Amino acid sequence: MLDLGFSRPEEIVKRLCDRLRSERLTQQMTQAEVASRAGIATNTVSNLEAGRNVGLENVIRVAMVLGRSKELEGLFMPRLDSLEDIRRYENSVGRQRIKRKTDNA
Repeated sequence: MLDLGFSRPEEIVKRLCDRLRSERLTQQMTQAEVASRAGIATNTVSNLEAGRNVGLENVIRVAMVLGRSKELEGLFMPRLDSLEDIRRYENSVGRQRIKRKTDNA
């Protein structure tokens, strides 16, 4: 489990990139193979693994190649711990904007 509570963003990027590299090696794939399958350049995979120029779309492409896109799908799933959470979520699904708070209150 990745504890994000006491980390700086660059530390999280480093850990995620290390895991990306580890997953690639576990699957016995070269950077060139991953790049080819993801439709990106080999140096982009190298940069991702080094934590340089980490673009979200490229991370998603590589995750898909490595068979790890399901983990990304749950990234911003709502927390539904109670019936009240479920009701609030269902009521907010159609809502597009949050009303601006006024100072008149």
